[in-house]
Amino acid sequence: MLWNSLLLFTLVGGCSTEDIRPLQNLNSALDRSSDARRDPTLAQEWLATLSSRGGRERIELINLRNGTPVPTPGLNSADAQPVSISLSGDGERLALVQQRDGRTELMLYRRSIGALQRLDINPPGVPRQVSLNGDGRTLAVQISRSGRWDVDIIRLP
Repeated sequence: MLWNSLLLFTLVGGCSTEDIRPLQNLNSALDRSSDARRDPTLAQEWLATLSSRGGRERIELINLRNGTPVPTPGLNSADAQPVSISLSGDGERLALVQQRDGRTELMLYRRSIGALQRLDINPPGVPRQVSLNGDGRTLAVQISRSGRWDVDIIRLP
């Protein structure tokens, strides 16, 4: 019994959180730019979140070097509600699931050209969550089909 207590104390003590510290300047800048944030996706020098301001959610891309939002023309549409996002390692591609006109859509945004493209799902299903790999060329998508959850891996052009 004493041995188990010593082992537990050693294990817990070895997991000290003294070195884990929030990045105060960056966190303060994030707090000032929105009412609330969720669904973060982090890549090299970029952070994308679903940001809420005035009761409306939108996707916001932040440059982590200076803590400022990056323009994303064509990404946020007034008639669409983002559900899930994922960012490529270089911040160039953003995969997202959005709801619009009663439909749930899988989309790909390419920042360098400001283009938002709908991705077809075959066989058909309802996307829920996305995850891009580091180079932005492979996408994992959680999809509901006939009451069952599947994960599709999609190679992007």
